Amino acid sequence: MSSLRHARNCFVASSVLPQSQVARWLSMRFLSSSHQRTVPFVSQHQHRQKTSSVLETIALTPSVRCFGLNNQRCFSSSSSSCAEKRLYTPGPLGVTLNVKEAMLRDVGSRDNEFIECIKYIRHKLIDIAGVSEDEFCCVPVQGSGTFAVDAAFQTALPKEGAKALVIENGSYGKRMVKICESAGIEVHTQSFREDSVVEPEVVEDALRGPVEYDLVAVVHSETSSGVINPVTEVGRIVKENNPDTIFLVDAISSFGAVNLDIQESNIDLFVSSANKCLQGVPGFAFVIARNSVMAKCKGNSRSLALDLYDQVTQLDKTSQFRFTPPTHSMLAFKRALEEFEAEGRVEGRSKRYAANRDVLREGMTKLGFQELLDPSVAGYIITSYKYPTDPNFNFLEFYNRLNEKDFVIYPGKVLDTDCFRIGTIGDLHPQDMADLIQAVEQVCNDMGIILPVQY
Repeated sequence: MSSLRHARNCFVASSVLPQSQVARWLSMRFLSSSHQRTVPFVSQHQHRQKTSSVLETIALTPSVRCFGLNNQRCFSSSSSSCAEKRLYTPGPLGVTLNVKEAMLRDVGSRDNEFIECIKYIRHKLIDIAGVSEDEFCCVPVQGSGTFAVDAAFQTALPKEGAKALVIENGSYGKRMVKICESAGIEVHTQSFREDSVVEPEVVEDALRGPVEYDLVAVVHSETSSGVINPVTEVGRIVKENNPDTIFLVDAISSFGAVNLDIQESNIDLFVSSANKCLQGVPGFAFVIARNSVMAKCKGNSRSLALDLYDQVTQLDKTSQFRFTPPTHSMLAFKRALEEFEAEGRVEGRSKRYAANRDVLREGMTKLGFQELLDPSVAGYIITSYKYPTDPNFNFLEFYNRLNEKDFVIYPGKVLDTDCFRIGTIGDLHPQDMADLIQAVEQVCNDMGIILPVQY
C-alpha cells in the first residue's frame, strides 16, 4: 500500500488535531514506506534526520481530526500524546519504524503464516543463544519477563518439598523471592549489596551448608542498578556442589547484547524478553530450557497459564499456543530479529550500546553527576546516578521537565540508595545520548541547580 493511500485511509479532515501532529504521523509513513525496501531498518535517529525534508513534500490543512478505518481514532487531541518521545529506560524500549509497521495488520493465531512465524522465532532464539535444539527448547510465554520467570519457577519445582536459593543484589532478585513466596515454594536468600556483584565464594559457602537446594537462581544484569553478575562462575559452583540442582538465570535485560555462554555457565533455565536488547515490542517473553530438565516437569506447575511443560508440548506438536498468542507482538519480533542479524548480532548491538554508554558517561561526568557503581562492576545496559545534594534538585520535577522535552528516563527509584537510572539500549544511538546530555544541562539550569552538580 502506498504512503498516499495510507494517508487517505487514516485521515479525515475536521477541526481537532494540529497540523504538526498530522505531519509527524505522515512523515513516519512516508519514511517507512520509502526505506523499508532498501535498508534493513529505519532508526528513530534516521527518522528525525529525514523528517524535515519529508514534511516539505506534504501539504495539509491547518487542522485535522484523525480517525482510523471504521471511524476509530488513531490519535487523541492532546499534543503531548502524539509527541515522539525517546525512551532511555530499561523497558519498554524504543524500536524502529519497521518493527512498528510489522504490527499494522492482523493475522489469525492458526494461520499458516503465523505458525511459520512462531517456528522462526523459536529456532532463531535457540540460534542466538548458541545452543543446540537437540539439548534445549525455546518456550515463548505471553506476558512480560516476570511472567516467564514466574513460569520457570512454577514449572521446574514440584508442588511439595522443593527448596530454592535466590542469589540477589537488587530489586529483580528480590522479585524472584516474592515469586517463590507467592507460589508456596520454600525459598532461601543469599543477599549482596546493591552496588556490588554477587560473590561466587560466598555462594559456594551457602551451597555447602546443611540445606540441599533443588534450584538456584540469579539475575545476570541486575537492571535496578546496572550490575553485571558473574553468572558463569556461579553456575560452575552450583553444578560442582550438586549436578542435579537446576540453575536458573534471569537474562531479561542482557540477552542479545551481553555475551553469556549458556553451556559453559551450566544454565538449565534461561529467561529473557522480547522488549529488551532484541528490540521487539512488549507482549511476550521466553524461556530457553534444557530438554532433560523440562522432561521431568510434567505436573509440577501450580498454574495452568504458566505451565511451561504443557506450553512446550503443545508448541512442539502443533507450533501453536495453548491460549491466545500475542500475534502483533510476535510479527514485530520477527522483524526485530531480522534487524538484529543485520546489525551484526550480539557483537554489533553491544558495540552500539557500549558507544551509547560512553557518550552518556562522559557527558554526565562533565555535568558533575556521580554514578552509583564502580566502573569495574557496571555494564552498558543502564546506569544509575546518585541524587545531587543541591537543594534545588527534585527528581520528580527533573523527570517531568525532561519528559516535557520528550526525553524519558526511568522515573522513581527501586534501590535503597536515592538514585535515578538512564538506559542506553533499544533504538538509541550516540547522538541520542548527546541530545539527552544537552537536555539534562538545560533542565538543571532551568531548575537553578549549580553545575557541576554538588554532592
